[in-house]
Amino acid sequence: MTDFRTEHDTMGDVQVPAQAYYGAQTQRAVDNFPISGWTLPPALIHALGRIKWAAAVANRDLGKLTGTGKKPLSDDQVKSLIAACQEVAEGKLDAEFPIDVFQTGSGTSSNMNTNEVISNRAIEIDGGDRFGAEKSIHPNDHVNMGQSTNDMFPTAIHVAVASEIKNSLIPALQKFAETLKQKATEWDQIIKIGRTHLADATPLRLGQEFSGFARQLELSVERAERALNAVLELPAGGTAVGSGINTHPEFGKRVAADLAEQTGIPFVEAVNHFEANAQRDGLVECHGQLKTIASTLFNVANNIRWLSSGPRCGFNEVVLPDRQPGSSIMPGKVNPVMCESMVQVTAKVMGNDAAIAVAGSGGGQFQLNIMMPMMGHTMLESIMLLANCSDAFVEFCAADMQANEEACEAAVEKSLSMVTSLNPYIGYEKAAALAKEAFKSGKTIRELCREKEILPEEELQTALDPYRMTEPQE
Repeated sequence: MTDFRTEHDTMGDVQVPAQAYYGAQTQRAVDNFPISGWTLPPALIHALGRIKWAAAVANRDLGKLTGTGKKPLSDDQVKSLIAACQEVAEGKLDAEFPIDVFQTGSGTSSNMNTNEVISNRAIEIDGGDRFGAEKSIHPNDHVNMGQSTNDMFPTAIHVAVASEIKNSLIPALQKFAETLKQKATEWDQIIKIGRTHLADATPLRLGQEFSGFARQLELSVERAERALNAVLELPAGGTAVGSGINTHPEFGKRVAADLAEQTGIPFVEAVNHFEANAQRDGLVECHGQLKTIASTLFNVANNIRWLSSGPRCGFNEVVLPDRQPGSSIMPGKVNPVMCESMVQVTAKVMGNDAAIAVAGSGGGQFQLNIMMPMMGHTMLESIMLLANCSDAFVEFCAADMQANEEACEAAVEKSLSMVTSLNPYIGYEKAAALAKEAFKSGKTIRELCREKEILPEEELQTALDPYRMTEPQE
């Protein structure tokens, strides 16, 4: 047995690994694009399987595969074709997708990779010779029937992106939000000093502070849902330029309906196929929401990092679980590594957004965007990073955070901003003078007020009650 077999396409003969399910066009792309070593993300491969499955079902039901056209298939061959699509969708043939992400801009190489794999596997399932020169289930005539890369590859990106947002990102963000809400409830009675401009501000409760973080995550869930909604329209049915040449008028609607049933996501046929084929504005909008989520996660992780600073020379108001030694030279040092991991991830996602924006605006000329493989890879990378870092942060950090109640309360009495609650009694200017004097003398606001007999003791106690300062007063 030789290591290679000879495959043929419209450009001639190509040597292909002997046992590979892919064929000549895939091998040409492997040879042409030795760029990054990054192949299509599994989610995008599986989505390609799903859309080929939906296309085969639509063409079967419309009588196209078994009709009177060129090389009609038998019912058994159609079943084999659908079964092969299913195997790709389930990830059973991932190793058969070796093409680099940075390939032809439409994704033609990967679309044909999919067609070739499904064709050969379907022939094998049907009991035929997948290495034969004549393809009884043809990659172009049957697997790609009624389709173009130009409408099906972006459809696969939309399906993959929406599926990963639904199944990975949204659950991760919901879990993160719930964890922070639990901490907010648990720490609701712990009073601490607020900080604005990194300067001392009026008191609040640690639970209130974390309720703000929790709300940021709840809004992130809503943004993830909006991101998903941005990719619900599917280009399938537009074929080469949006006109629908060589496909049935109902093809796009049927494919969208099948994909909606498969995924539980309400996909619909594009309202205008000329827009849907040519432009990737939905992906730009979608990633814009991901960028905002990244900004939120950066902010929350960085705030928690600051609150945990110390343990003796920082705030030390929140104690993070020890995950690993923090220094190769300083014994006993422990760093907020999960916070640091998250801020790196979010910086990467923000950078990814620039790539998506450039690709969406500059990559589309007339009837096609020629940066789609990169866009698909980048979109899915951002979703994966955000979901995975959220899950890891919850498991290895947020769930086991502890409040340092003593450290929180120790700073409250020393804060000069305690004077703010005296504004209704003595006015802003006198209160400001008290704050300056307290700072200069090293005394607390309470001590100085007693020394100067600013208010009767009972009234002073009420005015300078830290808990009272954490809520509105009538």
